[in-house]
Amino acid sequence: MTDATTAAPVQHIVVMGVSGCGKSTIGALVAHELGLPFTDGDSLHPMANIAKMAAGTPLNDDDREPWLEIVGKELAGSANGLVVACSALKRSYRDMIRVQAPDVVFLHLAGTREVLGSRLEGRSGHFMPTALLDSQLATLEALDADERCVVIDISAPVPALVSDAVVRLKHRA
Repeated sequence: MTDATTAAPVQHIVVMGVSGCGKSTIGALVAHELGLPFTDGDSLHPMANIAKMAAGTPLNDDDREPWLEIVGKELAGSANGLVVACSALKRSYRDMIRVQAPDVVFLHLAGTREVLGSRLEGRSGHFMPTALLDSQLATLEALDADERCVVIDISAPVPALVSDAVVRLKHRA
């Protein structure tokens, strides 16, 4: 039997970054390695948000607020831990998530415009067009020193990214 001194800490993780950085892929793999469930935050968007993005129109803060509240509630409602892929581009967005899940750690998948653009161009069946990448990069705010976070450079191969993220997240916990 495991007691409180030996139990692994519950982890609530948001895998964040702009479209094309690998939030869904890396998030699912990190969740698997940590033995946690995974939710793609895109599946939590209201239909109006999906239609707006598919039409090439960036979301505004009013569009994002109910979505971010849902993301935070999903994290907070998971007593055993959860990994959620969610862009969380602005500090204010991350703060909205933290209102519901104050212990959340943000895993930021960071990459250059060139790497991100090439990944988006190679993708099919996704509602986020490549044209909105520049809008997301302009919106992205760096994590502040007081935010619980891990930043990973996405230029490495996926297995190395996952391994690095898992080690650093375990250390963070």
